[in-house]
Amino acid sequence: MEEFRIFKRKIYSKLQEWKREENGKTALLVKGARRVGKSTIVKEFARNEYKSYMLVDFAKASAEVKSLFDDLNDLDHIFLRLQAIYNVVLEKRQSVIIFDEVQECPKARQAIKTLVGDHRYDYIETGSLISIRKKSQNIIIPSEETRIEMYPMDYEEFRWALGDEATVPLLRQFYENRLPLGQALRKSMRDFRLYMLVGGMPQAVNEYLDTNNLSRVDKVKRGIIDLYIEDFGKIDPSGRAARLFQAIPSELSKNASRYQVASVLSDSERKNLDEVLEKMRESMTVNFAYHSDDPNVGLALNCDVNQYKIFVGDTGLFVTLAFWDKDVTENLIYEKLLSDKLSANLGYVYENIVAQMLTAAGNKLFYHTWPTESGKHNYEVDFLLTRGAKLWPLEVKSSGYKTHASLDAFCEKFSARVGERFLVYTKDLCKDGAVTLLPVMMTMFI
Repeated sequence: MEEFRIFKRKIYSKLQEWKREENGKTALLVKGARRVGKSTIVKEFARNEYKSYMLVDFAKASAEVKSLFDDLNDLDHIFLRLQAIYNVVLEKRQSVIIFDEVQECPKARQAIKTLVGDHRYDYIETGSLISIRKKSQNIIIPSEETRIEMYPMDYEEFRWALGDEATVPLLRQFYENRLPLGQALRKSMRDFRLYMLVGGMPQAVNEYLDTNNLSRVDKVKRGIIDLYIEDFGKIDPSGRAARLFQAIPSELSKNASRYQVASVLSDSERKNLDEVLEKMRESMTVNFAYHSDDPNVGLALNCDVNQYKIFVGDTGLFVTLAFWDKDVTENLIYEKLLSDKLSANLGYVYENIVAQMLTAAGNKLFYHTWPTESGKHNYEVDFLLTRGAKLWPLEVKSSGYKTHASLDAFCEKFSARVGERFLVYTKDLCKDGAVTLLPVMMTMFI
């Protein structure tokens, strides 16, 4: 018998913080890609933290419900009608109203200013921004909103779902004390590769816990990708966004210094692409890394918005997208991926997971490339972070190779700007001169 689980998520504490600190002065907008678990966690929060709550799902709401927000002159009437329709008793300062899929009723979002000013109840909005922007063009966006972003389950949340609360705190201790894992490395890497394959979409994790069958999990992920492609079709009927999304694995596998749009879209299709790319970025289904032309602490000040890489927001979806040519990815392929025996060069999968982990930890993504002395090749540092007044460069390897020519050349070129430096790879933690060689699952602690 399949069951639907409510997973423990870190964002819950941010919801509590908003309730405590804002005390009704702002509404909360939870932004995130479709299917990352926004509605589930918000309902759980409302159930636990308030005397009563009302869920208005605008994807399913009647025309009558939506029309209530056309005229805000009589709030008493609006609240009375809502309580009657949803059969919920609202209590002053002890109830919350959830506007789920708020993009489907722009007038309700515009009403937030008035509703928050009334101060009777708290308000939480959820929505996938892929639709919010498109449907908010003719309304006044309320300034009385606190916005937080929700991502797929991170590695610690994934371990929690598997009933394991010990692994990640232990890994953190090894990281902080710069100690090798030794005998524990092999199991730690296998556990982490399972996370890379299943991913952090709650539906996929749920299926894994129900069936322990990665082909079944793959079918669930294909359903989510189909949903994303359908969404891209809504914001960009030309189909360009969907094609750019589907080409991410092949583009990353080329190991080029940028996403080569020309290999995906024709000359005419590449015109006026900025808005399409912006919509993709806002959808939170993908993570963009921008080229930093002159790496320094203010990375955003000198980035080239026309030179970028695109990663899939969830690496579990990325793996499924990489094998999209098959109707379903057989368990055999997953088993080989899990035991790290698939012959294909899977370096780009590791680059994608590092991008995902850095994003979930609140980092914007930047990288840097420049020609070697011979001019025949490029050096590349995969990710640049800023910590205090210093840059922390990261190079990602899909293997246990300890060479880090690009990292060394970067640190020599920008020596005054560089603090710590990391080679993220699949072997154990150790030091190589000034470079920390870091097992990939510890990226989340940097």
